[in-house]
Amino acid sequence: MAAVSTTTTSQLHISYPARLFKSQSSLINTEKTQLGFKPRGRVQAKCETGMASSAGFGLGNRGRRRKTEGFQRGKPWVVTCTAEGIERGMLMGNRGGGSGEAAAAKKAISVPERFKVVALLACVMCLCNADRVVMSVAIVPLAAKNGWTSSFLGVVQSSFLWGYIFSSVIGGALVDKYGGKRVMAWGVAMWSLATLLTPWAANHSTTSLLAVRAFFGLAEGVALPSMSTLLSRWFPTQERASAVGISMAGFHIGNVIGLLLTPVMLSSIGISGPFILFSSIGLLWLTIWAYTVTNDPRESYCISKSELRLIQAGKSDSPVNSGKLPPLRLLLSKLPTWTIILANITNNWGYFVLLSWMPVYFKTVFGVNLKQAAWFSAVPWGTMAVSSYIAGAASDSLIKAGYSLTSVRKIMQSIGFIGPGVSLLCLNYANTPTDAAVLLTAALCFSSFSQAGFLLNIQDIAPQYAGFLHGISNSAGTFAAIVSTIGTGYFVQWLGSFQAFLTVTAALYFATAIFWNLFATGERVF
Repeated sequence: MAAVSTTTTSQLHISYPARLFKSQSSLINTEKTQLGFKPRGRVQAKCETGMASSAGFGLGNRGRRRKTEGFQRGKPWVVTCTAEGIERGMLMGNRGGGSGEAAAAKKAISVPERFKVVALLACVMCLCNADRVVMSVAIVPLAAKNGWTSSFLGVVQSSFLWGYIFSSVIGGALVDKYGGKRVMAWGVAMWSLATLLTPWAANHSTTSLLAVRAFFGLAEGVALPSMSTLLSRWFPTQERASAVGISMAGFHIGNVIGLLLTPVMLSSIGISGPFILFSSIGLLWLTIWAYTVTNDPRESYCISKSELRLIQAGKSDSPVNSGKLPPLRLLLSKLPTWTIILANITNNWGYFVLLSWMPVYFKTVFGVNLKQAAWFSAVPWGTMAVSSYIAGAASDSLIKAGYSLTSVRKIMQSIGFIGPGVSLLCLNYANTPTDAAVLLTAALCFSSFSQAGFLLNIQDIAPQYAGFLHGISNSAGTFAAIVSTIGTGYFVQWLGSFQAFLTVTAALYFATAIFWNLFATGERVF
């Protein structure tokens, strides 16, 4: 409901004879104005030589005669008020104020469509990671049951990545051609099916389990390119880092949910419990997604004109994709492309080591049982969810403050690599599970700043082919994740310690940070 005040976005010019100022029915002294709005501030009266016609307020000839009379007496006055909501009341001829107030209240509480999009993406990214984590916890009793060695356990853990590495490029190209909505929907449907089939495959044979996990990775490979492309369409540049931060916060919360719920369900229901739960949630999400989101805000029937203008005004240009893939040689001929590829390799190397091996790490190094290991592993990921949003908000704040995109991307990525490197080196000297949990929390919190670095930089340098470039870099990162996941198992088996591998990972973080600061850019390249 609009409030009457001295601060004005428009002025309503109404003329009355002087005697009406003393009347209880005048505009100023009544509890409700004749426009149907209660005044909440001081009404300012002032003399002007020019008056607006009062016919627009439904006063008719009588109002015009009073206007003339007031003007002749030198008593004209101006009611100054905020325009929001009053126009609606006038156009509808509302004098009681009920429907006008309701409409204004409805407008005030309406949720922008882009917020609905990022909320659904945060939910599906949460589910995406929870489905991955279930296996990293369930593999401990499976290994004990089947007598798997540490090296073979790494093979089972990495089977997810066998499919993931192939779907990244293909999925990215499909996102560029068909849009993120459709590709994400098919991905969720397929990985929910694979999740449901995992307990059956584990009971059937090791080969079946590896095949289902590879299919699961094949389906999940489209999630990040779809998310990145959709957010670039739905959010202006100055809000995009925060939107990615919220979505990735959901991704990391999936770790917490998976690590905490899975041990409880394994002990109470059995191996099939968590897999059935998360696959069912995926199908439920899919039904909501199909009727809520569009590939582009311009295709939405629910978005307001003001929100659409805000989104379009916050973009330097709108990429137009011809449906053809860019020459791969052209993409790989530019150093900014290689900074993104190497950043993705380093990020995935460290991330999948921590994701896949933390329950085993706590059990092996500190003798913590399965439920406690899940708890110690979950705390760092939960904190990372908070730091993901902080990283996005900080990035957007720097952009709004006038810093160049190149500077912001370099700052964020430097924090995202140097911080984890230092933390992993210190982890070699942790003596208690609490010390280790604190250092892992620090490593993951710092690494979340990469989301405002290389992940956003893909859209900066190649908005037209962002999905395809994301797929290329993600495939390289996935290969690194396979090597690191399997390599950790062999390092632990050969050396009997995690320390050597943590040192190698820290060195990789430092080297890539230097390369990033030398050759990364926030300007459009393709």
